[in-house]
Amino acid sequence: MAAVYKSTAFVGVFVFTFVTLCLFPLPVAGITRYYKFDIKLQNVARLCHAKSIVTVSGQFPGPCVMVREGNHLSVKVVNHVPNNITIHWHGVRQLRTGWADGPAYVTQCPIQKGQSYVYKFRIVGQRGTLFWHAHISWLRATVYGPLIILPRLGVPYPFPKPYKEVPIILDTEAIISQALQTGGGPNVSDAYTINGHPGPFYNCSAKDTFKLKVKPGKTYLLRLINAALNDQLFFGIANHTLTVVEADAVYVKPFETEAILLASGQTTNVLLKTKPTYPNASFFMAARPYVTGSATFNNSTVAGILENKLSPNSLPSSISVKNLSPFKPNLPALSNTSFVANFANKLRGLATVHSPASVPQNVDKQFLFTVGLGTSQCWQNRTCQGPNGTKFAAAVNNVSFTMPTTALLQAHFFGKSHGVYKTDFPREPKIRFDYTGTPPDNTMVNNGTKLLVLPFNTNVELIMQDTSILGAESHPLHLHGYNFFVVGQGFGNFDPQKNPNNFNLIDPVERNTVGVPAGGWIVIRFVADNPGVWFMHCHIDAHQSWGLKMAWIVLDGDLPNQKLSPPADDLPMC
Repeated sequence: MAAVYKSTAFVGVFVFTFVTLCLFPLPVAGITRYYKFDIKLQNVARLCHAKSIVTVSGQFPGPCVMVREGNHLSVKVVNHVPNNITIHWHGVRQLRTGWADGPAYVTQCPIQKGQSYVYKFRIVGQRGTLFWHAHISWLRATVYGPLIILPRLGVPYPFPKPYKEVPIILDTEAIISQALQTGGGPNVSDAYTINGHPGPFYNCSAKDTFKLKVKPGKTYLLRLINAALNDQLFFGIANHTLTVVEADAVYVKPFETEAILLASGQTTNVLLKTKPTYPNASFFMAARPYVTGSATFNNSTVAGILENKLSPNSLPSSISVKNLSPFKPNLPALSNTSFVANFANKLRGLATVHSPASVPQNVDKQFLFTVGLGTSQCWQNRTCQGPNGTKFAAAVNNVSFTMPTTALLQAHFFGKSHGVYKTDFPREPKIRFDYTGTPPDNTMVNNGTKLLVLPFNTNVELIMQDTSILGAESHPLHLHGYNFFVVGQGFGNFDPQKNPNNFNLIDPVERNTVGVPAGGWIVIRFVADNPGVWFMHCHIDAHQSWGLKMAWIVLDGDLPNQKLSPPADDLPMC
């Protein structure tokens, strides 16, 4: 796990932000929802420091986007700041509308100061909790917001209707320039916060504690989103059990747990049943990191308050920590990989008529990707802070991805790939070794802009294997433009003879982001039915910046509805 930099000019803060509700009339089916995102600077204060941050329309977090399945979205983004900007709609399939996906220099060139671009796409076959965020540099630290997809009108949830629905977003603020300039890893943050409030455990924050007031005996749907730059987080509420009902906007078989784990980029919906009678009591809600790897990190715990509205002795504004100490949640230990593995194994798809698990039963192409850290040579006449004077790097199959200066989708669509990318990304590691055992002496990575080509409708099986190079570490991998089924996972090196015997091809969980276990492996399957160029990367931004990313080209099919739509006239080109 990597952490983030301190800076007097830009104070690093982990933000666990609570967005109360998406307060506008619920959209009906079959319409277009229009939004305007003005990218502008906004002054904010955190931990006694004032700073200026990039925001959407001056809001931090940004506005809630709410649609129904089947709606069209039209979002005009106008850039008023010096920073280039793009917006990614994390988890949206973008069927035939890859131009609206958003990653800079992958599906589009950035929106520069004074420019605008209208993202247009339709929500097809999806409902649940997703989110949107900037997808250039580390601007998603402050440019983000919830994307709530309601079911079609008349279609109920596959669980009891909740009394209220509450989006909760986790986020981080950080500087990328120091890490890239030194070749080292980011330093620790200053604090975690809930709803922008650091809470009673941090200095200068005694009166800055978030409270969630609830009614007794009611069921709340908490829409949890981890938009954190560099962290996987545990979350729990004291004396309360959470019922998990959805992961990455796909329904799952409900199960109860006292705590949940969200990797960066993951979303989870849980039902919270408040206590029917619990006088004179409030409860901590808390979050802290799940730690793998050897990087420094903030090992503090942030606290907010769940408060019964009808409690006769509700806490005053100036809360006393000692009065609340009996009601702390029992969160897993910072490095409790066993809990993480058990939690992941409980996630199962509904596999019903209305929510089928359409996992491919046969495989057309199989790939083995090693994912992990490495090193690269320091810049000439510079001193770097990586191992033995090198720069930290990260790679997939030892290829550290070099971002192009022309958008990949633009080059692919117009047949001008020469000098932009090559299609020789390795299907498996060129050099095999004991991936989770003693690492090789040579930790240097290769650099390149290499892609993999998939014919339309290919059934893909991808094995992702963590390595022990510079230490085993969990990597949350996000695939743009697709959901995939997690059919197997385990520790150690993947065994192609034994491990497939235990694959779940009946009711595997369907996701868009999955954590490769520290010192282990994970296997996913998907059908390449969405033409375009699709980014796949570690959702820990430090690792992505170091090169832990790649891209797939999915070719057009033969039918008109199997071909990528042409770009809009206002698409930024480069």
